[in-house]
Amino acid sequence: METKQTILIIDDEIQIRRLLEINLAANGYRVVEAETGKDGCLLAASVNPILIILDLGLPDMDGLTVLKKLREWYTNPIIILSVRDSEEDIVRALENGANDYLTKPFRTRELLARIHVATHHTTSPQDQEAAMVFDNLTIDLAKHIATKNNEIIKLTTTEFSLLALMAKNEGRVLTHVYILQEIWGYGYTKETQYLRVFIAQLRKKIEDDPSKPKLLITESGIGYRFSGI
Repeated sequence: METKQTILIIDDEIQIRRLLEINLAANGYRVVEAETGKDGCLLAASVNPILIILDLGLPDMDGLTVLKKLREWYTNPIIILSVRDSEEDIVRALENGANDYLTKPFRTRELLARIHVATHHTTSPQDQEAAMVFDNLTIDLAKHIATKNNEIIKLTTTEFSLLALMAKNEGRVLTHVYILQEIWGYGYTKETQYLRVFIAQLRKKIEDDPSKPKLLITESGIGYRFSGI
């Protein structure tokens, strides 16, 4: 019998957890739950979920702190589910490793669609290719790993997917709309702030000098280009 993929919910609202549990179970997922940040971190380490749904308003610690702690080792997708809807909160979450951000109240179908997009990156058949080498940067598509100077770069699944997309189109200018559609889906083609945040994060991790990028080049008003030279 096929083993169900596990999703971890870290949220102190029991009504939200019950709603998510019912809908996720109905779509074939195994659900585990935590109502505090501490318990969530412990569960994440013990059950190794394919995805985590994280609330920012937890009783014992701020969800952003939990996100940072998880991102010290956890590389699978994390989706923020929160009542906080300011651009500052969204950007801070994305900058600290969240793959996506959904505000409460939310539509269940939209959340399921976003889970599908986020987890798709971990199993895409397009990743079963050879490694690409650009000077001191190596992108191993089959192993889903990037290294710089032979040291593994800590990337989230979304960051790796973005880097792989750019590298596979080396030298080509990719528009904002094209990148957003390929990585996040059709519903994200206007979310250029998402893209700016992720490009900035990637530059911090792969560029020798993020303020003077040589790999991820901005094409003003159009998009971005990967230059492996």
